[in-house]
Amino acid sequence: MDYNKIGRDIIKGVGGKENINDLTHCFTRLRFELKDKDKADSDLLNQVEGVISTVYSGGQYQVVIGSKVEEVFNAVQEALDDLQTEDVQKSVLDRTLILITQIFTPIVPAIAASGLIKGLLTAANMLLSIYFSIDISTSDTYILLFAASQIIFYFMPIFLAYTTAKALKTDKFTAMLLGGFLVYPQINEMMLDYQTQTSIFGLPFIKGAWGTGDNVRVFSYVESVIPIILTVIALYFLEKVLKKVTPEILQIILVPGLSVIIMLPIMLSVTGPIGIYLGNMIQTTYNAIIDFSPTLGGAMVGGLWAVFVIFGAHRALLPVGLNDVALTGRQNLLAFAGAANFAQGGAVLGVALKTKNKDLKSISYSAFISAILVGITEPAIYGANLRLKKPMISAVISGALGGAIMGYGNVYGDAFANNGILTIFTYAAFGLNPFVYYLVGCLVAFTGATALTYVIGFEDIPVSNSSSNSSTDEKTTSGKFNQVNIVAPVEGVIRPINTVNDPAFANNLLGEGIAISPSEGIVLAPASGEVVAVFPTNHAFGLKLDDGIELLIHIGINTVELNGQHFQSHVKVGDYVEQYQLLANFNIKAIQEAGYDTTVFTIITNNEEFKLHGIQSNQTITNQDSVFTLEGGSNVSK
Repeated sequence: MDYNKIGRDIIKGVGGKENINDLTHCFTRLRFELKDKDKADSDLLNQVEGVISTVYSGGQYQVVIGSKVEEVFNAVQEALDDLQTEDVQKSVLDRTLILITQIFTPIVPAIAASGLIKGLLTAANMLLSIYFSIDISTSDTYILLFAASQIIFYFMPIFLAYTTAKALKTDKFTAMLLGGFLVYPQINEMMLDYQTQTSIFGLPFIKGAWGTGDNVRVFSYVESVIPIILTVIALYFLEKVLKKVTPEILQIILVPGLSVIIMLPIMLSVTGPIGIYLGNMIQTTYNAIIDFSPTLGGAMVGGLWAVFVIFGAHRALLPVGLNDVALTGRQNLLAFAGAANFAQGGAVLGVALKTKNKDLKSISYSAFISAILVGITEPAIYGANLRLKKPMISAVISGALGGAIMGYGNVYGDAFANNGILTIFTYAAFGLNPFVYYLVGCLVAFTGATALTYVIGFEDIPVSNSSSNSSTDEKTTSGKFNQVNIVAPVEGVIRPINTVNDPAFANNLLGEGIAISPSEGIVLAPASGEVVAVFPTNHAFGLKLDDGIELLIHIGINTVELNGQHFQSHVKVGDYVEQYQLLANFNIKAIQEAGYDTTVFTIITNNEEFKLHGIQSNQTITNQDSVFTLEGGSNVSK
């Protein structure tokens, strides 16, 4: 295929470059926003190589391409090099949560590594001092490893400058320069000398301190969190102005140079001090809750943390813990969250012990290990606990109880580390007594969730479905065909696909398949195979099954316009997934409130090689039920 020619022909078919306001693409089609849709020539476009059909829907002129859509999109984009695609409009809250996630998520692995190192050092020093009266804290190895555990926090303004600039698509290295300025030793010395007045361009270099006596704390940007974020946000708007007024040939020098010169007084007089005061307010508010009742505060976080994870809102709480470490050198937010993590691990272990379904048992044991070892709970939540409901309730109750015990015991950690067995010694830094309370809280959360899940039970997935819906091939009596059962990826009601409000799917232009109105926003693999495509907005997935079958799983109609909001993927391209393994989850209510149809499609994109049987509409199904059977020629690989 000559993609360059296809790109030019498509632009001509939609009325030319001047008729295009915007261009995006989803998993199957190009989506044009045209100034005048009547200028588009559907007959001409339908003759272009690779074009399956054209559809006008939801204010967009859609050119249906199929599996080659990304290559065609890139070709069209190259011919439209001056076309700028505007971001999809989001609410202020959504934009803020997305920005917070983009800022803090990239540094979580480095923070976790620091927490692990600090926890191991604490454990080693504690055990050696108790049993052998040896203090290793003055050894070179200890000092160097401890320094490694502190780097991410000491230079936090530089790391956050980079991630914030990346999220805002502003110059990363100018932002990092500003972050480095805040932790430069001479600048820090000037900050600590808060009684001496300093100015820059006649504007005050604001310093200060709070507290009295032995509790006095001096403003410092070392290890700070919020000041650099506010500074880079201001830099983002400043760069836009400078690029408009600076000749293009001089931008490479003048824009970053002027940005630094202008931002320094703004940072030292405005955004920096505001950030410090905001950080103090956050810490004061959180401390007020904990001071009112640490037991209640621990119970709230321990019980609700997993609920926050479901909606991705836990990322918005990361600045609270990071800010606590920066200001006080300790935090208990993730200690309480640890109770939730161990509770999820306990609940999914209860599922593994009780279920008779071998596939669910395998998934649950795997999720159990990741939850208790490194505190990664999404597989447990989405793979079993939330899906079965009662285990999730058991985990919330047990997590709240474990968190309450930790709060009562005044548990704190000296690092910001995700909670699992590998990082438990992070919470031994402030003495044996609070560490014991931490261990008891984790143990109660874990064993309580396991016991509750096992005793209360849950509606198990029938063994018969699990065994009969395997993607293993069954030869027909002729020996010439292979037969494969495909299960539903979601629970809900099968709809007649020809009634859906999308002509491409309704007319089987992309292949034959089924449409399901989902009752739960959990998508499981309908058969075993390789993930060959994950759309960036996480609303569509391509699978190539062991049998050669190519599946498209598409969540909703026109949901690409949500730009990834309310969708979360749990797989990446190249992953091999087992049948019933979690692919994604999505928030049905939020998507519907945004005005979108949440119908989930399962399409066989190479259906010309197979015959479909057994599709039944208007039938309520679970994501364990076989929804159709495929028979293919003997050329299908075993």
